[in-house]
Amino acid sequence: MPIARKTFFAGVRAAVFGGRLTADQVAGMEAILTRFERRGWGDPRCLAYMLATAHHETAARMQPVRETLAATDDEAIAILERAWRGGRLPWVATPYWRRDADGKSWLGRGLVQLTHRANYAAMSRVTGVDLVADPDLALRTDIAVTIMLAGMTEGTFTGHRLKDYFDGQKADWTGARRIINGQERAGKVAATARLFDAAIRAGL
Repeated sequence: MPIARKTFFAGVRAAVFGGRLTADQVAGMEAILTRFERRGWGDPRCLAYMLATAHHETAARMQPVRETLAATDDEAIAILERAWRGGRLPWVATPYWRRDADGKSWLGRGLVQLTHRANYAAMSRVTGVDLVADPDLALRTDIAVTIMLAGMTEGTFTGHRLKDYFDGQKADWTGARRIINGQERAGKVAATARLFDAAIRAGL
């Protein structure tokens, strides 16, 4: 399923990114497109939803990021701690970002924010890279793409997977947010995914 890059990037530049794309945004999307094409998956809606998820989870940067977009773990931990103590993270029962006995923080990293030690361990098996020994490896583009694709296609993140929402005539753009994080910002991600889908189809 080769996608004409010129057509695709022209479409998303106008519809998704307000008329301007940075080199980093292009590189991030190219990494996802290339991996998708290499795997030979046939449903462009799945690709569109992954791109929209990365767009949302990285604040449109399309590059792996640390949770809160902080440059360092210490900065991210401080931001998350202030938000939690201020009651702005009501869904968090246990502050997962606090450093463990080994001094490591299991805060979110990647194109899809991977959190908690158990999830880093699970994705170590998927990627073949020891993310428990070095969680920041989840910020490497090739590894972040592998984590996103595996988590979203196999249901590793929440038990929900892309095929549950996009299969044949079925297309549940809003419900697909359950693959990542319940229905948080589901409508927004769905709208962005439809724009990516239109650009992908124009390039097929």
